[in-house]
Amino acid sequence: MEIQTVKIKKPEAVNFILGQTHFIKTVEDVHEALVNAVPGIRFGVAFCEASGKCLVRWSGTDEAMIELAKKNALAIGAGHSFIVFLAEGFFPVNVLNAVKNVPEVCRIFCATANPTEVLVAVTGQGRGILGVVDGSAPQGVEGPEDIAWRKDFLRKIGYKA
Repeated sequence: MEIQTVKIKKPEAVNFILGQTHFIKTVEDVHEALVNAVPGIRFGVAFCEASGKCLVRWSGTDEAMIELAKKNALAIGAGHSFIVFLAEGFFPVNVLNAVKNVPEVCRIFCATANPTEVLVAVTGQGRGILGVVDGSAPQGVEGPEDIAWRKDFLRKIGYKA
């Protein structure tokens, strides 16, 4: 077995969701979950089929996000993995539960805009995701000023009263 890292390639402000699923209808079901969760959402989704033709299946509402999804899914190349790219201004916090509630979704590895590396195991059978490196390592523990900043920030963007 070999372990490889695959860097997610995307614009800095774009968020994505990386997960594992188990059925070809994932592309259509995730598409439906996203448009039902946030009307007008712009996204692309791609799914690595693990049997049959073993194609990257895809869908979406935004051509640029669809292309990102297809290219990154193919680079990861792990059977039954899927990736959703959300256009700028759309965020995982608004759709993550809808995606997790798709019956064939098994797990979510990450939902982030951070620079991300996917750890992929390569065997004679194929490829599988072991985990992700999401962003950077902590530089310390927050102090009183950092707590005040965090609370103020969340209120400014409308997440806390």
